[in-house]
Amino acid sequence: MTKTEITRDDIISMEEYSAGRKESRARMTGVKRTRRMACGPDAMFFFESYETMWHQVHEMLFIEKGGEEQIPDELSAYNPLIPNGCELVATLMFEIDDPQRRAAFLAGLGGVEETITIEFDGETVKGVPEEDVDRTTADGKASSVQFIHFPFTDEQVKKFKAADRIMVGIAHAKYGHISIMPEETKAALVSDFS
Repeated sequence: MTKTEITRDDIISMEEYSAGRKESRARMTGVKRTRRMACGPDAMFFFESYETMWHQVHEMLFIEKGGEEQIPDELSAYNPLIPNGCELVATLMFEIDDPQRRAAFLAGLGGVEETITIEFDGETVKGVPEEDVDRTTADGKASSVQFIHFPFTDEQVKKFKAADRIMVGIAHAKYGHISIMPEETKAALVSDFS
């Protein structure tokens, strides 16, 4: 059964995490490589899982050193990004190194979080933005980081698993791109469904 929530019992001591951190980070680099894909020149999707969020929680605890008091906040922040068994969840990042170009790009990208889809075998799964905060400001500026849920029906899960070609798209007027999901990414994401 795919785990869909990190509990306090899943948190290991910082001594134990620290001892294996180098190996954990190296392994996670490989895991994340198979769970990411570009869409156009500036957008990168990182499909999250229990494993990626477990690692992120432990990294935050290790870096910030907040101890036991920090744990509830980290669980509250990262548990919503773990697929619930009938969805995929992605962190979408617009990666532009030049600060001026990034600011101009994001200024015209308001509402981008409402235009994201996954398409396969005649099905379209529309992305639903994470409801934690509004990712577009009143003046139309988009955040460079978006958290997107893709809710699937049981039938869509079956079709996704059998699909030969899966496309991830962004249909914003100022950033319209579609990319074919790499086979290794699809293979990794199949495990997110229970």
